[in-house]
Amino acid sequence: MSLSIIYTRAGVGIEAPLVTVETHLSNGLPSMSIVGLPEAAVKESKDRVRSALINANFEFPTRRITINLAPADLPKDGGRFDLPIALGILCATGQLNVDDILQYEFMGELALSGDLRKVNGILPAVLAARKNDRKLVIPEQNLAEAQLIGAEHAVGGNHLLQICAYLQGQRDLKLEPLPSIVTPIKIQQPDLLEVKGQYAAKRALEVAAAGRHNLLFIGPPGTGKTMLATRLAGILPELSEQEAIESAAITSVSDHGLDTQNWRKRPFRSPHHTASAAAMVGGGSNPKPGEISLAHHGVLFLDELPEFERRVLEVLREPLESGTVTISRATRRAEYPAKFQFLAAMNPCPCGHFGNPHGVCRCTSDKIRRYLLKLSGPFIDRIDMHVDVPSMSQEQLRNIPDAKAEASDIVRQRVVSAMEHQINTRGKCNSLLNPRELETAVNFEPGAEDFILAVLEKLKFSARAYHRILRVSRTIADLEQSEQVKQAHLAEALSYRRLERMLMQVA
Repeated sequence: MSLSIIYTRAGVGIEAPLVTVETHLSNGLPSMSIVGLPEAAVKESKDRVRSALINANFEFPTRRITINLAPADLPKDGGRFDLPIALGILCATGQLNVDDILQYEFMGELALSGDLRKVNGILPAVLAARKNDRKLVIPEQNLAEAQLIGAEHAVGGNHLLQICAYLQGQRDLKLEPLPSIVTPIKIQQPDLLEVKGQYAAKRALEVAAAGRHNLLFIGPPGTGKTMLATRLAGILPELSEQEAIESAAITSVSDHGLDTQNWRKRPFRSPHHTASAAAMVGGGSNPKPGEISLAHHGVLFLDELPEFERRVLEVLREPLESGTVTISRATRRAEYPAKFQFLAAMNPCPCGHFGNPHGVCRCTSDKIRRYLLKLSGPFIDRIDMHVDVPSMSQEQLRNIPDAKAEASDIVRQRVVSAMEHQINTRGKCNSLLNPRELETAVNFEPGAEDFILAVLEKLKFSARAYHRILRVSRTIADLEQSEQVKQAHLAEALSYRRLERMLMQVA
């Protein structure tokens, strides 16, 4: 027959919509045209496919070849369509006869020799193929990524001839699951034992981890802010399989590539302060995920926070609240999840020594105020905790008793216990509670509510800041296995609002 149909998948955000490759041979001058909104890489496919077929000892038809990538209004990009186009030509010319070809989906880029090269976005494609009860045929280099979903849902080969032999039942491409997929490798994380002192900051880190609260460390240079931040992932609960797959799917469609050895590791993204707004949110003519989406179910850490451009920080405001980011372009729109825990560090002033007893601050009050006001009020309100990380003298560091320090594993047990309590009683972490749910969750002890309202009236906090204080105090109560939110819990939560106190000092 002169018409063939092959199934494949496109890439739109973290979705993999079905694409039908229709190949038709007709009389006329020899030519090959690809229609269906192909971009440059897809248009160039005809040259790669022609050479691959010839070098694999197939006959390339000297007829008019028309290839339609349906639906016609969905833009197609990348080299993933090479393999289905080649198979479509072989089926249309009768060189490949497979009765159940529609039970498969195909993705892969072809070398001129007929070898298969890896492509991006395999994980969403495997998920979509499994949902439609079809098997995905891909390059062998992508097989480890596909096996995260299950070894029975995908097969891989190194060459076009291998794929053709498999489809005709002449050889088997089924491989055993990789050991690293069956038994994930133990992930080693930096330990809190390596941070000397800073017990108040470690306590704040534990509270932030237990309730998934956003956290800002403020302190002079060299006090351990970055060390503390990099140890947050080590005290968070392990990713569930569903969370790991969601996170891996985003990495799969990005240009970073998925590390199948560490796919169960929580993402920890730490972009440089020169990063643009597009790098944070994502973008491009074919929208790719940015840093905030790559940190999905993980941690986004911004060091030297005031050094980021104001516009870059402002684009974080909506994702911090909604947990998603939508990238719109003239021809397409992509939505990526962005449920991350925000963590940041900053100096208290341009020279870094404001309020430091072991250093001399050379900044005027006006200079400090301008530095702090680089962070807008609405952005600060979205950070639950602002914690002071004070400077320590060498003598203080030497006299710190090692017995008082706790390992990350010990802290993590308390965090997991508190988080499980939140999920079992409220269905979500405390940081995600809306105002109505918060009213139900916060059970004040007698006199505690009057205390917090009086303090908030004096400090002129916003309603959003009030709700964040309540969420943090609820988490502190959960860590202490207390059903009631006590005045001590509220006082500790208030102590984690360092930035407002600094602004009052320099006002």
